[in-house]
Amino acid sequence: MKPRKQTSSTPNIRVAPSGVHGLGAFAVRDLPAEAFLGLYEGRRYTQQEIAAKSWNDQLTYLFTLSNHETIDGAKGGNGTRHLNHACDPNCEAVEEYDDAGELMLKFQTLVPVDAGDELFIDYSLTADDGSPAENYPCHCGSPNCRGTMLAPVDAEE
Repeated sequence: MKPRKQTSSTPNIRVAPSGVHGLGAFAVRDLPAEAFLGLYEGRRYTQQEIAAKSWNDQLTYLFTLSNHETIDGAKGGNGTRHLNHACDPNCEAVEEYDDAGELMLKFQTLVPVDAGDELFIDYSLTADDGSPAENYPCHCGSPNCRGTMLAPVDAEE
């Protein structure tokens, strides 16, 4: 039997209630641009496994990688799953291969952030079922808020 992988440490973030949505991830200290926040971890699913599963509109922590694997941060994940969406994010997700050749997802800051700041990424969701943008409302409050967590229209073309 394969030993259970330990989740990676996320010493630069703490999880706390968010003014945007549910729980959020917050910087525990001042961080420079490109500071490592942690790996996105959890159970991995193939495209076929995701398609066969019924999600019933439940809160999910799914992140699909460019190789079409999906990581479910709710199953064995860490604090990075609480990075909320913002249309003007201060963090980004970056894919990299580890030493074993597995595609990994890491989060890092885009700009310097202050201790206590909430950390955000742009979810840039896609609605595979063609559902309208209003089904994915954004509450980030940014001056450039798109009003939806879906990817910008120009990014989809």
